[in-house]
Amino acid sequence: MTDEQQLGSTQTPIEDVTEALHDVIDPELGVNIVDLGLLYGVAYNDEGALLIDMTLTTAACPLTDVLEDQVARALDPLVDDWRVNWVWMPPWGPERITEDGRDQMRALGFNI
Repeated sequence: MTDEQQLGSTQTPIEDVTEALHDVIDPELGVNIVDLGLLYGVAYNDEGALLIDMTLTTAACPLTDVLEDQVARALDPLVDDWRVNWVWMPPWGPERITEDGRDQMRALGFNI
């Protein structure tokens, strides 16, 4: 069975989903969730819904609704059925930030 047959004709490739999620910007830090390392996993479940495992820089962050709204806008043209699964373990740490994310943070004035 080919990858396309496994995905089905309506499922957007995970690479395209991840690229779209680069448009989701953490409102406090001004860097996208992918380069911040907030994205822990993206996969389709058996019913074809996209599951996004992600975290926040702190469990006390009140911005889950803001980020879910941004995810909805980013995925709207690509995915019909999705949900965010908020993950707290392992906890996020700055070591998860990509080199692109570090460059973005430095451009914003962060010393990282």
